[in-house]
Amino acid sequence: MKFKTAFACIGFILSFHFTFAQTAKINWWNPQAATLPVLEGQAWPKEVKNPYDRLPARAEKQVREQVWGLSNQSAGLMLRFRANSSEINVRYVVNGKHALPHMPATGVSGVDLYAISSDGDWRWCAGKYAFGDTITYTFKNLEPNDSYHKKGREYRLYLPLYNSVKWLEVGTPEGTEFTPLPTRPDKPIVIYGTSIAHGACASRPGMAWTAILGRKLDQPLINLGFSGNGRLEEEVVSIVSEIDAKVFVLDCLPNLTIRPDSKLGITIQDVKNRILATTRTLRKKHPNTPIVLASHAGYTDEDINPQSKHFYSEVNETLKEAFAQLKSEGVQQLFIIPKADFGQDIETMVDGTHPNDLGMMRYAEGYEKHLRQILHEYKGTASTTHPVIQLRELNNYDWEARHLEILDLNKKNPPATVIIGNSITHFWGGLPKGPRANGAESWDNTFGKNARNMAYGWDRIENVLWRINHGELDGYAAKQVFVNIGTNNLHLNSDAEIVEGWLQLVDAIRFHQPDAEITMLGIYPRRQQEGRVAVINEKLAQLTGETGVNFLDPGKVFLQKDGKIDESLFSDGLHPNAKGYKLLGDAIKPYVK
Repeated sequence: MKFKTAFACIGFILSFHFTFAQTAKINWWNPQAATLPVLEGQAWPKEVKNPYDRLPARAEKQVREQVWGLSNQSAGLMLRFRANSSEINVRYVVNGKHALPHMPATGVSGVDLYAISSDGDWRWCAGKYAFGDTITYTFKNLEPNDSYHKKGREYRLYLPLYNSVKWLEVGTPEGTEFTPLPTRPDKPIVIYGTSIAHGACASRPGMAWTAILGRKLDQPLINLGFSGNGRLEEEVVSIVSEIDAKVFVLDCLPNLTIRPDSKLGITIQDVKNRILATTRTLRKKHPNTPIVLASHAGYTDEDINPQSKHFYSEVNETLKEAFAQLKSEGVQQLFIIPKADFGQDIETMVDGTHPNDLGMMRYAEGYEKHLRQILHEYKGTASTTHPVIQLRELNNYDWEARHLEILDLNKKNPPATVIIGNSITHFWGGLPKGPRANGAESWDNTFGKNARNMAYGWDRIENVLWRINHGELDGYAAKQVFVNIGTNNLHLNSDAEIVEGWLQLVDAIRFHQPDAEITMLGIYPRRQQEGRVAVINEKLAQLTGETGVNFLDPGKVFLQKDGKIDESLFSDGLHPNAKGYKLLGDAIKPYVK
């Protein structure tokens, strides 16, 4: 009897818990209710007919019916938000069939959720899904926070590749934090292509090569892939050319092969003419924007089917001819990606034409290799050379908000002097204001009024690289750039890795500010690490000598005769107090022009 009573109590408790879990209130957010643009991947957010379209409404009367219908599909569209919840829910309705014969419902109609740790590392979230009239995804057991704070992390939600979304909502349990993030201000990478760019046959939206590439470069990307209809048509090219792009990628050759059964009604000379016309149109409207011409990546059966080999070989040879002609005409910033660099083989395609997830990764790797070179956004072997964002601080300041504020200030009031660094510089003084200014007077006395404080608390070398890649040194000509960075890498990286990061940093600054005088400031000494800092500063001095930039070690003013820091100049053994900042400023001031 006691056992029956006990089991009855346990059953009641479990039943109560299940009912509570089922009825826990979820706060839902609909992107259509946002006051700022939040849907990344749309080039015409204010002109669309339907909320999740990829072309403006006026295109319906301009392009072919097939292109317009495909543009209603949400390939490449993405939502960013922050959340500190262990559970994230998504519900939405689509217009078309959930699956295709050669592509699963998770790719055609599913969503895909990725997270970014506070240190900038990517994470993928597995969710349970149900496909019905309303599609639902539930992501549970998520680690709600990293170790730095309790305000969560950034998430990126990729929308369906081959379906049009009617409405969509994201929900988190009541009592948790949820913050929609606006679309990023960077010029986007623009892809105009075929079904392969559209996303066929990725198993889920995040595995389309365009999405993989967007994560690898961490750049906004606009996917204008139109399945079976990426044909370099004048009407479509005219619309594409309206976009202020960071780079244009043309990947349309798979839809331009000359086949006996083709209904295109074009010749191989027509293909060449379309390549020439498209490139000239883009170059006329965008004189300096890089244009990338992608070769046909081939077919799975090309080594056993001579006809397949002929189809891709013919258009690739035509592409080379067009490229050579354009270069002979003086067209600059024009690039071609050869077939081999996409790395497709007998294991990388679903049906001989469309890549599987492995094939998508190979595509993305081929593009990354070339675009990093074209955009001068290199990535080395050490973590110090991998440009990433960070979210290690949200209690006192917002890293992304500071980045946006700096971009806005640089546009409105271009600085003559730029000071790049971490919290030591962030908390010194100047504009934009930080959460505190422990030496505002000495800052003004050292750098003057027209100096920009481009320092962020908790920043490492790799975070500075990301910021430079994302516009903080663009659009103006500074006279001087001072850099003090690396103290937050000491516990993670070897001296060699820190030097490798510095070397890439100097190269990036020179590329974006070719006329500025660059001065690398040695890492400032800190409690219990004075000896290592002295050794690594010697290596930094040697690096600057080899690269032809200036070196200054003003942090020596913090040292006593025994080589240890003077604790009276610091608040915590790392950050100077007002007296310490004054001494630091006095050491730097003679070198400020």
